[in-house]
Amino acid sequence: MSDLRFATRLNSFACRPELEWPGLGGKPSVIQIARRAAKVSGLTDVDLNYPDHVKGEPAALARQIRDLGLEINGLAMRYYSNPAFKIGAFTNPDPAVRREAIELTKRGIDAAREMGTSLMTLWLGQDGFDYAFQADYRQLWQDEVEGIREVCDHDPDCLVSIEYKPNEPRSFAVMPDCATTLLAIRDVDRPNLGITLDLAHVLYADEQPAFAAALAAGHSRILGIHLNDGYAKRDDGLMVGAVHPLQTIELLRQMRADGYGGAIYFDTFPDTTGLDPVHECEVNIATVRRMFAVMDRLDGDERLGKAIARQDAVSALAIVNELTFGGA
Repeated sequence: MSDLRFATRLNSFACRPELEWPGLGGKPSVIQIARRAAKVSGLTDVDLNYPDHVKGEPAALARQIRDLGLEINGLAMRYYSNPAFKIGAFTNPDPAVRREAIELTKRGIDAAREMGTSLMTLWLGQDGFDYAFQADYRQLWQDEVEGIREVCDHDPDCLVSIEYKPNEPRSFAVMPDCATTLLAIRDVDRPNLGITLDLAHVLYADEQPAFAAALAAGHSRILGIHLNDGYAKRDDGLMVGAVHPLQTIELLRQMRADGYGGAIYFDTFPDTTGLDPVHECEVNIATVRRMFAVMDRLDGDERLGKAIARQDAVSALAIVNELTFGGA
């Protein structure tokens, strides 16, 4: 387990500023936030949002972060710079706005490469619709696919990963679930394209996380995993294992079996209720390490494989509970 890489949502560390920066007048800088994140025992990487976090020279910012002892796992696009993006980035009805979103993403990919990372995550939450008769669905799909294909072609050595979500901010997303996202990946047809699974998104897409992971690995490849938890009604961003510990263990076990070797990224929201972000992240890391220890026990027990082969849910759950929680 010593080779596990743990990354985190950088914005979380602006939470509870009075604990870190008493008397701070204004918002902390990106470096101040990164310096706070570097205090987390076991944290190896951070992800930055583009263009929000990357001002000035990307390579210089990367050096500052690495001087703190952290690596940059990847960048994630955010489409807030133009109010017109509210009705679509790659699917905006205005060709000029679509072009702006695509060019912004290309600049983000260039920044990622300058910062020494080769992973760009696309969360296209603005691409969707809210009303019947609002959109030409075939045109939406075509624009989405063509936009993604163009940014993939911009730098074939940079991995582009789609993070799907059922809705929010739009009522219906163009890519709301695993199967639809895999269909888009098939249509884009580029080798540097893959998928990011966000556990809270998967849950409220009404999917079984490990099944989504098996589909993603079988028909494309998983380029990112965002761990968190929730009650499957919205993107709660709760701590890892808070609501669905067994589903989380099964997801991680499936991804390990399929060869995932990337960072485990915590997309949690301590800022929602004012938790101490350093303590919260350390507990998330400790929880995942315990889950990997459980996975080792599960993989070392022949009974579980035999029960699964029979689809014997009662026996399988009895074994999992025994190896997870111990004897009665």
